[in-house]
Amino acid sequence: MPHAELKYSSDLEIDAKAILAEIEAVILEHDSGAGACKGRAYPAEQFHHSHIAITVTLLTKPHRDEAFSIALLTDLESRIKARLIQPCEFSLGLSYSAPFYVTNFHAG
Repeated sequence: MPHAELKYSSDLEIDAKAILAEIEAVILEHDSGAGACKGRAYPAEQFHHSHIAITVTLLTKPHRDEAFSIALLTDLESRIKARLIQPCEFSLGLSYSAPFYVTNFHAG
């Protein structure tokens, strides 16, 4: 169950829902069993320089090795940048959850 977060300066015209959907699509192209990518976006009213910072976190799996990670990161970068219409600083991080991490559905 991947997670993605977008943090960006509010002067940027960002279609956060489209970028989050693109991130999910790219992950599923690389790993069809990854599941839905939970996404959140946070525009910042107060900032210093126009920028977007994206973090994508996945569960650790044996097939998600260095080659997988490099290929995924490369595709994420190109596909996300294709959705950015203004110049800005760009940061993208891919990480894997620690071994002591719980993720599931709470039915309340």
